[in-house]
Amino acid sequence: MQKIIVVCGPTATGKSDYAVTLAKRVNGEIISADSRQVYRGLDIGSGKITAREMKGIPHHLLDVADPKRTFSVAQFQKKAARAINEIVGRGHVPIICGGTGFYIDALIYNTDFPAVPPNKRLRKKLQKETPQALAHTLQSLDPDRFETIDPHNKVRLIRAIEIATALGKVPKIKRLPRYDVTWHYLDFPDAVLKQRIHDRLMKRIKQGMVIEVLKLHHPPVGGGLSWKRLESLGLEYRFIARYLQNNLSKHDTLTQLETAIWRYAKRQRTWFKKYASQIKISLPDTPQK
Repeated sequence: MQKIIVVCGPTATGKSDYAVTLAKRVNGEIISADSRQVYRGLDIGSGKITAREMKGIPHHLLDVADPKRTFSVAQFQKKAARAINEIVGRGHVPIICGGTGFYIDALIYNTDFPAVPPNKRLRKKLQKETPQALAHTLQSLDPDRFETIDPHNKVRLIRAIEIATALGKVPKIKRLPRYDVTWHYLDFPDAVLKQRIHDRLMKRIKQGMVIEVLKLHHPPVGGGLSWKRLESLGLEYRFIARYLQNNLSKHDTLTQLETAIWRYAKRQRTWFKKYASQIKISLPDTPQK
């Protein structure tokens, strides 16, 4: 079984920097497992690593998708598996780095994603529901998917409900991992992580995150992303899109966004702890460098 390393954990724990340091030590190459960093142009808001921060370490699955089109977990699975094979072929160590647990799970277990065509009638009905109602519906249909999804992202919620509705009750089976994984889980105590989230948000605002969202909506050349699409990209893009539409004040934008990021971090913790217990690994309280 092919050996790989996974660097995971909640947002704002320094996974990218840690993975670069680790890659230098083990002759590794990094595959991003982040559901927004795959998109071109989503740089500051997604916390995408810069060329300087890479320090010469090859990175994969960054800027591989058009933000106008949804990049699926099945696409990630296929591209990441191919990247692993190429990295191993060069005699290097594959390092999967990111906080999107659904992506990591799909890759490690080589999950089969059945083709479920769009159900226009169901979608039209679900579009009338609030995100809270959609999340409640998904929780009853597919509790596992509910744990990993953004409960405010109507597009992803509707698609998940669509798939769960089409497949019906699927019996749970024991899945065997596709890779031999060495885990590096990064986390901090609550107070420290909250401060890191706050500091990082303020830094991104100073770096021009609002301008980035504005340029995505009104690019210099070509058609931009709709406000609806920007909101579907979640967190920073959702709240700044609302701010730019004058639906939120600057103060409310920052306050609500910071709260949303903290809630997201807690969902990530829940996911990785559950995952860790299944494969019997322990999670340290602080990063081990």
